Amino acid sequence: MLQSLSVRNVVLIDKLDLEFKKGLSVLTGETGAGKSILLDSLGMITGNRAETSLIRMGEDKLSVTAVFDEPEEHSELQRILNDNEIDCDGELIIKRTLGQDGKGKIFINDQAVSLKLLKEVGKYLVEVHGQFDNQGLLNPVNHMGVLDSYGGYEDKLAATKQSWQEYKKAQKERREAEANIIKAKEDEENLRHWVKELEAAQTYEGEEEELSNRRAELMNAEKIIESLSYAYNALTQNTDVQSAIRHAQSAMDKAASHVEGKYDEIIAALDRALIETSEAINQIEAASENISMNTNELENIEGRLFMLKGLARKHQVSVSELPQVLADFQQKIGQIEFGEEGLEQLRKAEQKKRLQYIENANKLSQARKAAAAKLDKCVMSELPPLKMEKANFVTEIKEVDENGWSETGINEVMFTVATNPNSPQGPINKIASGGELARFMLALKVNLANSSHIGTMIFDEVDAGVGGATAQAVGERLARLAQQVQVMVVTHSPQVASRGNNHFKVEKHTENNVTTTTVRELSASERQEEIARMLAGDIITDEARAAANVLINSKSA
Repeated sequence: MLQSLSVRNVVLIDKLDLEFKKGLSVLTGETGAGKSILLDSLGMITGNRAETSLIRMGEDKLSVTAVFDEPEEHSELQRILNDNEIDCDGELIIKRTLGQDGKGKIFINDQAVSLKLLKEVGKYLVEVHGQFDNQGLLNPVNHMGVLDSYGGYEDKLAATKQSWQEYKKAQKERREAEANIIKAKEDEENLRHWVKELEAAQTYEGEEEELSNRRAELMNAEKIIESLSYAYNALTQNTDVQSAIRHAQSAMDKAASHVEGKYDEIIAALDRALIETSEAINQIEAASENISMNTNELENIEGRLFMLKGLARKHQVSVSELPQVLADFQQKIGQIEFGEEGLEQLRKAEQKKRLQYIENANKLSQARKAAAAKLDKCVMSELPPLKMEKANFVTEIKEVDENGWSETGINEVMFTVATNPNSPQGPINKIASGGELARFMLALKVNLANSSHIGTMIFDEVDAGVGGATAQAVGERLARLAQQVQVMVVTHSPQVASRGNNHFKVEKHTENNVTTTTVRELSASERQEEIARMLAGDIITDEARAAANVLINSKSA
């Protein structure tokens, strides 16, 4: 709900601060007083284009600030704010400025935002219905969503969406498998050659490293043998390390016999040293015997490495990746040989998901038709009092071909009207005239109020071209709608104005050749006088005041 509106330097308004309440607020005033300026100001707050021509003459910039109630916790509006990291604690404040240079700024709760985001937020805050309105209910793109909200069949919508996603996933998997098989068949001859070549190579992970190490060993065999011999001789000939350790053991045993347990750790260390030394000598001896100086082996290893690196370059991988390349090629050949069987399984899975989607979409379509019939009946019941008893309202639901299927089902939804018995049904935004449009919108909104996500609705001269009982019917329906949402109406009809809970008068004053528009909330007596003016014209008579009093009092009758 809109709590307040502050306007600075917009056309004829220099400074304006208004506070709004729940229920029906009416705005009245002479033609040309500036009621449209308020609508332009609210339009800027909800994302309409702001032009420098709106800046008051002589001023550098304009600004408009609106305060709305805090969005409901789990509403779509709250989700949008959360996604954009906009904190909303208690209220939602939107401010928009525009300078003479055409540059403007937009803030939501003191955070700078884009015009795109403002439009996205604005469509959940205020909805304007006027003679030239081409958004909201007049846009056929929105009709399906409006009907679905009215119908309240969220479970069927969710089931259709989920089955659509599952169907499209299965379809994607089948198409990818088909593409892979086609590509594999194109390369089949090459694949079989490559597999044969890699299988013959019999390479394995880590082979290149093993061969490189063995090659290095063969190339340095003489140096390695020399070093091993030196190490062996150092341990066994120049100094008999094993004999020295045994002598040390004997000496420590004698010392230990005099002091029980004191030298156990030293004796244990010598035992380990003797064992490790013996093991080292044995391993050096064995290593020396295993060193080969076979030049043929070296040539074979170098040939093997050359062949493996050639294969790796051919397939643009490292040598260590060749086993995986072979596995991939074997898998692709397997897809060719056994792919049709797997592809058939994917086709069956896709068909199953498709049938599930069709079943859910048909259930949703039936629910929409039932909701449409109910909505049509309710709207039609509102038309006769609005002086449109010959008009016909029909929610058309068509099934689209498969190319038009989506997660919202298999339907197209459009609100259509015929204004006369012999006229064909047509889109509501193309058939109805300005005044008829506004009344159609009113009849629709009265029935859609409970399912609407909009907190504030504005009707601009919804009573244009009607009077008497029809204007009274318009006022009654606006008042009924205002029990569900906040409603504002710009009106020239005393019958409509009398139904308001709050009454604002728009006035234009000229002083020193400077014209200014002001808006003020009327007291009870001022309100009676304004409605009397609307009834009588410039000269307000006692009879007009009495008639105004009757209209006001009839609201609670």
